[in-house]
Amino acid sequence: MVGKVLVTGGTGYVGGRLIDALERHDADLRCLVRRPDSLRGRVQPTTDIVQGDALDAPSLATALAGVHTAFYLVHSMGATSDFADLDRRAARTFGDAAREAGVRRIVYLGGLGDASDDLSAHLRSRHETGAVLRESGVPVIEFRASIVIGSGSLSFEMVRALTERLPVMICPRWVDIKAQPIAIDDVVAYLVASLDLPDGPSRIFEIGGPDVVSYGDIMQEYARQRGLRRLLIPVPFLTPHLSSLWLGLVTPIYARVGRKLISSIRNATVVRSAEALTVFPIRPHGLRDAIARAIAAGDSPAGSARWSDARSAALVTPAVALAPGPVLRDERTTIVAVSPASAFAPIRRIGGDRGWYAGTPLWRLRGAMDLLAGGVGMRRGRRDPEWLRVGDPLDFWRVQAFEADRRLRLEAEMKVPGRAWLSFDIEPLAPHQVRIRQTASFQPSGVLGRLYWYALLPVHAVIFSGMLRGIARRARLEEQQAQGPGSPGSTTV
Repeated sequence: MVGKVLVTGGTGYVGGRLIDALERHDADLRCLVRRPDSLRGRVQPTTDIVQGDALDAPSLATALAGVHTAFYLVHSMGATSDFADLDRRAARTFGDAAREAGVRRIVYLGGLGDASDDLSAHLRSRHETGAVLRESGVPVIEFRASIVIGSGSLSFEMVRALTERLPVMICPRWVDIKAQPIAIDDVVAYLVASLDLPDGPSRIFEIGGPDVVSYGDIMQEYARQRGLRRLLIPVPFLTPHLSSLWLGLVTPIYARVGRKLISSIRNATVVRSAEALTVFPIRPHGLRDAIARAIAAGDSPAGSARWSDARSAALVTPAVALAPGPVLRDERTTIVAVSPASAFAPIRRIGGDRGWYAGTPLWRLRGAMDLLAGGVGMRRGRRDPEWLRVGDPLDFWRVQAFEADRRLRLEAEMKVPGRAWLSFDIEPLAPHQVRIRQTASFQPSGVLGRLYWYALLPVHAVIFSGMLRGIARRARLEEQQAQGPGSPGSTTV
């Protein structure tokens, strides 16, 4: 294998799986991430983690030093601003930094689509990103893929959610557009195999499975394997915009990401060149096998990364830019006669199917309002029902800090006029007595942010006090199950 390898986008869906594969191949691996804590604990101790950003040239110089091959898996489809401009700037910055660092090769994963067709903005941007990287003068190996089939991929999870929830589907025209899906394992295999290519000029490889199908065909095959009977009724009037709003209500897809994804489905994405099959010793799985593998992987709640593990705007700073200012807080504590492990157990299990221990209808209403506003809503759930890790999505939150039996800190990703956090801290007081501290923090954006906070104070009083009581109650039950009945009560401050 070649020398030092850099992976960008390692917290994303493909990047996370690529890191696992490269570690199994004992690669001399380095990962570039904006938030190192989001990757620590997921990689081997031998994998180097460097903080940086594809738009920050100085950080790229550090990350690319001594690198032979750099995997470029960055895109900003979830950004609220001009994602194509962000992608263009990031690719140019990265390519220039790679040239200055003496990088021998960039490997990039883009999208299929005939350039002579009227490509969607998303597919145009994927092609343009590859072209901008090549303009740097560094040889680029560009793989172009269609729909990626795998548990946790954006396209597959959309298919899964629609097929599972809707016995009768009113289908717009895009469900009939032809594509050539490829299993996630095959995508990763191609990326890893690119390391063995001899040095040479830039090349483009179109990759796909052996089956040319439509989204409708994929839905029907998924339904067949799950033992479901589904009726698809095509209609001509559902535009990409209406379809994305509809998806936001019935699937875990962000409305804005869904709109960009659906707009790209207007173009056929099929392999026109078989060169990849002659260059690489890889024979991709067919659709039936790819779906079977995705279903099997999805049955494990602690599986590999999902598309939602990546932040909704990987290249940009938070949507609300805030100057330093006051942070408003709602802090509550309770003392419970349990061990730290028992106190933390209901905290690490919070959200997802278990809910938030109080005000469930209000949480759901807030999630529905967020979906209508183009936010993430409450449908992402949890990666694992028992444990969390930094970077995990959790309903409309994201895990910012996690210390077992000590601390959980969540950052809000719903639409709010400011930035919001929710944290839980465990303070041991005696061998079997702890103080649980629950803090809701909000940094408002201007007058609107302050009005938002104070208008919700009555609601917060109900939800946050009930949530802390629910956590304390479940902590006592956890202690009883661990040590038997008879645990003392608690006092709330």
